Amino acid sequence: MTTPLDPAIAEIIPLLPLRDPNNMTPRSARDSLVAMARARPPLQTAAQARATSVKGAAGPIPARVYRVSEERSATIVFYHGGGWVAGDLETHERQAQLLAMETGAVVVSIDYRRPPEAPFPAAFEDCFAALRDVVARIDEFGGDRARIGVGGDSAGGNLSAVCALAARDAGIDLAGQLLCYPVTDVLGRYADPQENACYPSRRENAEGYFLSTAVMVWFADHYLGEARGDDWRVSPLRAPSLAGVAPAVVCTAWFDPLRDEGEAYGDALAAAGVETKRHHGYGLIHGYFGMGEASQAARIEAQRARADFKAMLDKGA
Repeated sequence: MTTPLDPAIAEIIPLLPLRDPNNMTPRSARDSLVAMARARPPLQTAAQARATSVKGAAGPIPARVYRVSEERSATIVFYHGGGWVAGDLETHERQAQLLAMETGAVVVSIDYRRPPEAPFPAAFEDCFAALRDVVARIDEFGGDRARIGVGGDSAGGNLSAVCALAARDAGIDLAGQLLCYPVTDVLGRYADPQENACYPSRRENAEGYFLSTAVMVWFADHYLGEARGDDWRVSPLRAPSLAGVAPAVVCTAWFDPLRDEGEAYGDALAAAGVETKRHHGYGLIHGYFGMGEASQAARIEAQRARADFKAMLDKGA
Protein backbone atom coordinates (compact mmCIF):
# COMPACT_ATOMS: atom_id res chain seq x y z
CA MET A 1 0.00 0.00 0.00
CA THR A 2 1.12 3.53 -0.70
CA THR A 3 -0.33 6.97 -1.20
CA PRO A 4 0.82 9.96 -3.22
CA LEU A 5 3.12 12.51 -1.63
CA ASP A 6 1.12 14.64 0.79
CA PRO A 7 0.42 17.96 -1.03
CA ALA A 8 1.24 20.01 2.06
CA ILE A 9 4.61 18.27 2.33
CA ALA A 10 5.28 18.83 -1.38
CA GLU A 11 4.86 22.58 -0.85
CA ILE A 12 7.49 22.83 1.87
CA ILE A 13 10.19 20.58 0.40
CA PRO A 14 11.79 23.46 -1.57
CA LEU A 15 12.09 25.43 1.69
CA LEU A 16 13.95 22.73 3.64
CA PRO A 17 17.71 22.83 4.35
CA LEU A 18 20.48 20.21 4.13
CA ARG A 19 19.95 19.41 0.46
CA ASP A 20 23.31 20.35 -1.13
CA PRO A 21 26.12 18.11 0.12
CA ASN A 22 28.57 19.54 -2.43
CA ASN A 23 28.50 22.93 -0.71
CA MET A 24 27.50 21.92 2.82
CA THR A 25 29.85 22.23 5.78
CA PRO A 26 29.22 21.13 9.37
CA ARG A 27 28.85 24.78 10.36
CA SER A 28 26.45 25.65 7.54
CA ALA A 29 24.39 22.53 8.26
CA ARG A 30 24.15 23.41 11.94
CA ASP A 31 23.31 27.05 11.26
CA SER A 32 20.57 26.15 8.79
CA LEU A 33 18.83 23.79 11.22
CA VAL A 34 18.99 26.35 14.03
CA ALA A 35 17.62 29.06 11.72
CA MET A 36 14.71 26.82 10.71
CA ALA A 37 13.92 26.07 14.36
CA ARG A 38 13.97 29.75 15.30
CA ALA A 39 11.70 30.69 12.40
CA ARG A 40 8.85 28.55 13.69
CA PRO A 41 6.14 30.14 15.84
CA PRO A 42 6.25 29.02 19.48
CA LEU A 43 3.92 26.31 20.71
CA GLN A 44 0.73 27.72 22.22
CA THR A 45 1.26 25.52 25.27
CA ALA A 46 4.54 24.02 26.33
CA ALA A 47 6.01 21.73 28.93
CA GLN A 48 8.15 23.19 31.67
CA ALA A 49 11.79 23.18 30.55
CA ARG A 50 15.04 23.50 32.46
CA ALA A 51 18.70 23.19 31.59
CA THR A 52 20.86 20.57 33.28
CA SER A 53 23.81 18.33 32.55
CA VAL A 54 24.35 14.59 32.51
CA LYS A 55 27.39 12.37 32.39
CA GLY A 56 28.87 11.81 28.97
CA ALA A 57 31.65 9.42 28.08
CA ALA A 58 34.29 12.16 28.30
CA GLY A 59 32.74 14.47 30.89
CA PRO A 60 29.48 16.34 31.54
CA ILE A 61 27.30 17.17 28.55
CA PRO A 62 24.37 19.62 28.33
CA ALA A 63 20.81 18.38 28.51
CA ARG A 64 17.30 19.80 28.84
CA VAL A 65 14.50 18.38 30.94
CA TYR A 66 10.86 18.77 29.90
CA ARG A 67 7.90 17.85 32.07
CA VAL A 68 4.20 18.62 32.35
CA SER A 69 3.67 17.80 36.04
CA GLU A 70 5.56 17.22 39.25
CA GLU A 71 4.12 13.73 39.65
CA ARG A 72 6.37 10.71 39.35
CA SER A 73 6.12 9.62 35.74
CA ALA A 74 7.75 7.73 32.92
CA THR A 75 11.10 9.07 31.69
CA ILE A 76 12.28 9.30 28.09
CA VAL A 77 15.92 9.86 27.22
CA PHE A 78 15.67 11.68 23.89
CA TYR A 79 18.40 11.85 21.24
CA HIS A 80 18.09 14.50 18.54
CA GLY A 81 18.56 13.89 14.84
CA GLY A 82 20.50 15.89 12.28
CA GLY A 83 22.75 13.26 10.74
CA TRP A 84 24.85 13.07 13.94
CA VAL A 85 26.47 16.31 12.69
CA ALA A 86 23.91 19.11 12.57
CA GLY A 87 21.19 18.83 15.24
CA ASP A 88 21.26 20.04 18.84
CA LEU A 89 19.02 20.77 21.80
CA GLU A 90 17.53 23.85 20.14
CA THR A 91 16.75 22.29 16.76
CA HIS A 92 14.79 19.49 18.40
CA GLU A 93 13.18 21.32 21.30
CA ARG A 94 9.78 21.23 19.62
CA GLN A 95 9.91 17.45 19.25
CA ALA A 96 11.00 17.04 22.87
CA GLN A 97 8.19 19.34 24.00
CA LEU A 98 5.53 17.44 22.05
CA LEU A 99 6.87 14.13 23.35
CA ALA A 100 6.56 15.35 26.94
CA MET A 101 3.10 16.81 26.44
CA GLU A 102 1.61 13.83 24.59
CA THR A 103 3.12 11.07 26.75
CA GLY A 104 3.12 12.85 30.13
CA ALA A 105 6.69 11.66 30.59
CA VAL A 106 9.76 13.49 31.81
CA VAL A 107 11.84 13.98 28.66
CA VAL A 108 15.60 14.38 29.04
CA SER A 109 17.05 15.67 25.77
CA ILE A 110 20.76 14.90 25.32
CA ASP A 111 23.32 17.13 23.57
CA TYR A 112 25.89 14.49 22.57
CA ARG A 113 29.25 15.24 20.96
CA ARG A 114 29.11 15.59 17.19
CA PRO A 115 31.42 14.83 14.29
CA PRO A 116 33.68 15.76 12.64
CA GLU A 117 35.09 17.14 15.91
CA ALA A 118 34.18 13.89 17.70
CA PRO A 119 33.57 11.02 15.25
CA PHE A 120 32.15 7.57 15.96
CA PRO A 121 31.81 6.15 18.54
CA ALA A 122 31.66 9.42 20.53
CA ALA A 123 27.94 10.06 20.00
CA PHE A 124 27.00 6.50 20.94
CA GLU A 125 29.26 6.55 23.99
CA ASP A 126 27.84 9.87 25.18
CA CYS A 127 24.26 8.75 24.65
CA PHE A 128 24.68 5.48 26.51
CA ALA A 129 26.60 7.17 29.34
CA ALA A 130 23.75 9.70 29.58
CA LEU A 131 21.16 6.91 29.73
CA ARG A 132 23.07 5.19 32.52
CA ASP A 133 23.31 8.48 34.41
CA VAL A 134 19.60 9.19 34.09
CA VAL A 135 18.79 5.67 35.30
CA ALA A 136 21.13 6.10 38.27
CA ARG A 137 19.61 9.49 39.14
CA ILE A 138 16.02 8.67 38.29
CA ASP A 139 14.68 10.08 41.55
CA GLU A 140 16.27 13.47 40.78
CA PHE A 141 14.40 13.58 37.49
CA GLY A 142 11.11 12.61 39.10
CA GLY A 143 10.84 9.48 37.04
CA ASP A 144 9.78 5.89 37.58
CA ARG A 145 12.54 3.26 37.32
CA ALA A 146 10.10 0.77 35.78
CA ARG A 147 9.08 3.18 33.01
CA ILE A 148 12.22 4.40 31.25
CA GLY A 149 12.46 4.60 27.48
CA VAL A 150 14.69 5.98 24.75
CA GLY A 151 13.63 7.79 21.61
CA GLY A 152 14.79 9.92 18.75
CA ASP A 153 14.52 10.71 15.07
CA SER A 154 16.85 9.81 12.19
CA ALA A 155 20.37 9.79 13.68
CA GLY A 156 18.61 10.05 17.04
CA GLY A 157 16.59 6.97 16.14
CA ASN A 158 19.86 5.24 15.35
CA LEU A 159 21.29 6.24 18.72
CA SER A 160 18.11 5.10 20.47
CA ALA A 161 18.29 1.69 18.81
CA VAL A 162 21.93 1.10 19.66
CA CYS A 163 21.48 2.38 23.23
CA ALA A 164 18.56 -0.02 23.63
CA LEU A 165 20.88 -2.86 22.57
CA ALA A 166 23.60 -1.66 24.96
CA ALA A 167 21.03 -1.37 27.75
CA ARG A 168 19.95 -4.98 27.22
CA ASP A 169 23.56 -6.12 27.42
CA ALA A 170 24.13 -4.06 30.58
CA GLY A 171 21.05 -5.42 32.34
CA ILE A 172 19.11 -2.13 32.12
CA ASP A 173 15.43 -2.88 31.57
CA LEU A 174 13.79 -0.32 29.28
CA ALA A 175 10.06 -0.07 28.83
CA GLY A 176 10.26 1.00 25.19
CA GLN A 177 12.14 2.61 22.32
CA LEU A 178 10.72 5.11 19.84
CA LEU A 179 12.61 4.91 16.54
CA CYS A 180 11.55 7.61 14.10
CA TYR A 181 12.85 6.89 10.56
CA PRO A 182 16.07 5.51 12.05
CA VAL A 183 19.42 4.87 10.40
CA THR A 184 20.02 1.14 10.90
CA ASP A 185 22.69 0.02 8.40
CA VAL A 186 25.59 2.23 7.28
CA LEU A 187 27.83 -0.47 5.81
CA GLY A 188 28.97 0.98 2.50
CA ARG A 189 28.26 4.53 3.70
CA TYR A 190 25.33 4.84 1.24
CA ALA A 191 27.84 4.94 -1.64
CA ASP A 192 28.33 1.22 -2.28
CA PRO A 193 26.01 0.03 -5.10
CA GLN A 194 25.95 -3.53 -3.77
CA GLU A 195 24.89 -2.47 -0.29
CA ASN A 196 22.42 0.09 -1.64
CA ALA A 197 20.77 -2.60 -3.77
CA CYS A 198 19.59 -4.25 -0.54
CA TYR A 199 17.41 -1.19 0.13
CA PRO A 200 15.51 -0.06 -2.99
CA SER A 201 14.33 3.14 -1.27
CA ARG A 202 17.89 4.47 -1.47
CA ARG A 203 17.43 4.55 -5.25
CA GLU A 204 13.69 5.24 -5.45
CA ASN A 205 13.93 8.19 -3.05
CA ALA A 206 17.51 9.19 -3.79
CA GLU A 207 16.58 12.83 -4.36
CA GLY A 208 13.63 15.18 -4.45
CA TYR A 209 12.17 14.43 -1.02
CA PHE A 210 14.31 16.57 1.35
CA LEU A 211 16.80 13.96 2.66
CA SER A 212 18.79 12.55 -0.24
CA THR A 213 21.02 9.52 -0.52
CA ALA A 214 23.91 11.87 -1.37
CA VAL A 215 23.40 13.75 1.89
CA MET A 216 23.42 10.44 3.75
CA VAL A 217 26.84 9.75 2.19
CA TRP A 218 27.98 13.10 3.60
CA PHE A 219 26.59 12.35 7.06
CA ALA A 220 27.98 8.81 7.20
CA ASP A 221 31.45 9.93 6.11
CA HIS A 222 31.54 12.60 8.80
CA TYR A 223 30.30 10.30 11.55
CA LEU A 224 32.27 7.17 10.74
CA GLY A 225 35.63 8.78 10.06
CA GLU A 226 37.97 5.80 9.73
CA ALA A 227 35.53 3.31 11.29
CA ARG A 228 33.78 0.49 9.48
CA GLY A 229 30.04 0.57 9.09
CA ASP A 230 29.35 -3.00 10.18
CA ASP A 231 29.77 -2.23 13.91
CA TRP A 232 26.41 -2.76 15.64
CA ARG A 233 26.95 0.48 17.57
CA VAL A 234 26.23 2.33 14.34
CA SER A 235 24.43 -0.38 12.33
CA PRO A 236 21.99 -2.03 14.75
CA LEU A 237 20.56 -4.16 11.95
CA ARG A 238 23.91 -5.98 11.98
CA ALA A 239 23.83 -6.77 15.71
CA PRO A 240 24.40 -10.50 16.42
CA SER A 241 20.99 -10.72 18.09
CA LEU A 242 18.06 -8.40 18.74
CA ALA A 243 16.37 -10.77 21.18
CA GLY A 244 15.50 -9.26 24.52
CA VAL A 245 15.67 -5.60 23.58
CA ALA A 246 12.94 -3.20 24.68
CA PRO A 247 9.58 -3.09 22.90
CA ALA A 248 9.76 -0.74 19.94
CA VAL A 249 7.70 1.74 17.97
CA VAL A 250 9.30 1.86 14.51
CA CYS A 251 8.31 4.71 12.21
CA THR A 252 9.32 5.07 8.59
CA ALA A 253 8.37 7.48 5.81
CA TRP A 254 7.39 6.27 2.36
CA PHE A 255 9.33 8.93 0.45
CA ASP A 256 12.58 8.53 2.38
CA PRO A 257 15.85 6.89 1.31
CA LEU A 258 16.01 5.36 4.81
CA ARG A 259 12.59 3.72 4.49
CA ASP A 260 13.70 0.18 3.67
CA GLU A 261 16.43 -0.15 6.30
CA GLY A 262 13.93 1.12 8.90
CA GLU A 263 11.37 -1.42 7.71
CA ALA A 264 14.04 -4.13 7.78
CA TYR A 265 14.85 -3.25 11.38
CA GLY A 266 11.20 -3.45 12.37
CA ASP A 267 10.96 -6.84 10.67
CA ALA A 268 14.11 -8.04 12.44
CA LEU A 269 12.85 -6.91 15.84
CA ALA A 270 9.56 -8.72 15.32
CA ALA A 271 11.37 -11.85 14.12
CA ALA A 272 13.44 -11.76 17.32
CA GLY A 273 10.27 -11.80 19.41
CA VAL A 274 10.34 -8.11 20.31
CA GLU A 275 6.97 -6.38 20.65
CA THR A 276 6.97 -3.97 17.72
CA LYS A 277 4.45 -1.34 16.64
CA ARG A 278 4.81 0.00 13.10
CA HIS A 279 3.98 3.31 11.44
CA HIS A 280 4.74 3.41 7.73
CA GLY A 281 4.36 7.12 7.03
CA TYR A 282 2.50 6.75 3.75
CA GLY A 283 2.68 9.98 1.76
CA LEU A 284 5.32 11.45 4.09
CA ILE A 285 9.03 12.25 3.97
CA HIS A 286 12.00 12.03 6.29
CA GLY A 287 11.66 14.51 9.13
CA TYR A 288 7.87 14.52 9.27
CA PHE A 289 7.82 14.50 13.09
CA GLY A 290 8.96 18.13 12.79
CA MET A 291 6.41 19.08 10.12
CA GLY A 292 3.14 18.88 12.02
CA GLU A 293 2.36 22.59 11.65
CA ALA A 294 2.57 22.33 7.85
CA SER A 295 0.97 18.92 7.31
CA GLN A 296 -2.07 17.45 9.02
CA ALA A 297 -1.04 14.00 7.80
CA ALA A 298 2.38 14.37 9.42
CA ARG A 299 0.86 15.62 12.67
CA ILE A 300 -1.61 12.73 12.91
CA GLU A 301 1.00 10.06 12.11
CA ALA A 302 3.41 11.46 14.72
CA GLN A 303 0.63 11.64 17.31
CA ARG A 304 -0.31 8.00 16.66
CA ALA A 305 3.30 6.93 17.15
CA ARG A 306 3.67 8.89 20.37
CA ALA A 307 0.41 7.39 21.66
CA ASP A 308 1.77 3.88 21.01
CA PHE A 309 4.98 4.81 22.80
CA LYS A 310 3.03 6.17 25.77
CA ALA A 311 1.15 2.87 26.04
CA MET A 312 4.45 0.96 26.10
CA LEU A 313 5.87 3.21 28.81
CA ASP A 314 2.71 3.00 30.89
CA LYS A 315 2.92 -0.81 30.88
CA GLY A 316 6.42 -0.57 32.37
CA ALA A 317 9.53 -2.66 31.86
